Amino acid sequence: MSKVKLSLILGLVAMFIFAMIVVPGCKTTPEAVETEKVAEVEKHFSGISIYFFPGGPEGCPFASVVYKGALAAQNDLGPDVTYLWSDWNPEKMISQFKEAIAAAPDGICIMGHPGEDAFFPLVDEAESKGIIVTSQNTDLPNIETKYVANGFGYAGQGLYTSGLALAKQSIVMWDLKAGDRAMVWGLLSQETRGLRSKGCIDGLEEAGLTVDYLEITDEINTDASLGTPVLTGYIASEPDVKLIITDHGGLTATVATYAKASNLDPGDIKFAGFDLSAASVDAIKSGYLGLILDQQPWLQGYLPILQVCLTKEYLFSGLHIDTGSGFVDANNVEALEGLAAEGIR
Repeated sequence: MSKVKLSLILGLVAMFIFAMIVVPGCKTTPEAVETEKVAEVEKHFSGISIYFFPGGPEGCPFASVVYKGALAAQNDLGPDVTYLWSDWNPEKMISQFKEAIAAAPDGICIMGHPGEDAFFPLVDEAESKGIIVTSQNTDLPNIETKYVANGFGYAGQGLYTSGLALAKQSIVMWDLKAGDRAMVWGLLSQETRGLRSKGCIDGLEEAGLTVDYLEITDEINTDASLGTPVLTGYIASEPDVKLIITDHGGLTATVATYAKASNLDPGDIKFAGFDLSAASVDAIKSGYLGLILDQQPWLQGYLPILQVCLTKEYLFSGLHIDTGSGFVDANNVEALEGLAAEGIR
């Protein structure tokens, strides 16, 4: 073999060996190492600890959707989340908030039902300890103003305006007139949460309707089925009532039960309320429930978790997001039925 051929062969072998050693070694370049590090990170906001209030009891048609939104955010983003179920009881929410502060998490996502007088000193305490606080479902405007730079935001509907809108839409939808009787079953006793009930009442009274009001008791607030004798008794005493507004997601989802117990056929009395759920979809399809305003509670779970993560990691200020989406009735409920069954809408 000539020296030229031997040199050529040896050169090719050397190049092959170099490629086998060096090319795989490209994986150890700084860029590749960084890519591997990114792949090893489980979630973007892993390690952040949050206490979260879904609001009601476990299994509540509304609170369960809030919970599913929060759980989705937890799974997507990676924080550690502890859930506190409060039975829609303001006193219990305050007690649980104190427990959450004592646990010293990075953030707490509260339901604003107890109101600003009850929450203000406790939010002050939490903020003094470096805990991020934000609110969902029921806003706390003065607390939000004070701590918005620290990440105190709001994910929920405009309470008064939502009540007003549902009342006015009900009047238009069913051609109600001055002098017609309506009833609002709500939560006026709760400082901030009651604004939605007030919006319903004001909207009806502005149109000249005669408005009766019933307060939702703590027991019915926790278990909507306990309201059946209350509503059947009211209807028996006021048989000329034309519209009943239930200012509560659980009660709205139960109106078919109430109506059947009162021996009503679909449409005998118009029912309107709040919050889309699988049960309220069934009530609409049955004809007993005519109209709801959907505040998209899934977002009220997802967005507060995201808020705490963004503030903790990047010092973002509080985001105020109106989750109210509009009205649902027999004309558009089928488009949302599948999502409601999944607990997303």
